[in-house]
Amino acid sequence: MSSPWYLYLMAGLYAVAGFMHFAKPKLYMRIMPRYLPNHKLLVYLSGLAEIVLGIGICIPKLNVISIYGIIGMLAVFLLVHFYMLSSKKASAGFPKWLLILRIPLQFGLMYWAWWYL
Repeated sequence: MSSPWYLYLMAGLYAVAGFMHFAKPKLYMRIMPRYLPNHKLLVYLSGLAEIVLGIGICIPKLNVISIYGIIGMLAVFLLVHFYMLSSKKASAGFPKWLLILRIPLQFGLMYWAWWYL
């Protein structure tokens, strides 16, 4: 049985998002919570995780573990979303309404991944 096209869409979105961590690392370092160490390393590791997990959901033997990995990764990324709401400086110039909207969106992305289990 072949996977639906939207599984490949999700895989592509994570792979592209992960690649952007390498193409524009300063953008991601700006939004890293101050209490986390070594921002550059964390930006690169999270980008690598997005790429690997995005590809992994397309490989039948890695699909389930990759989906759990994506859900876990998105849960950890909530730290960044809440941190960005903590102050004007932490928001990196994004409007507050957009930052608030990102939180339910994050849970929607978790549900989208969970749907494939």
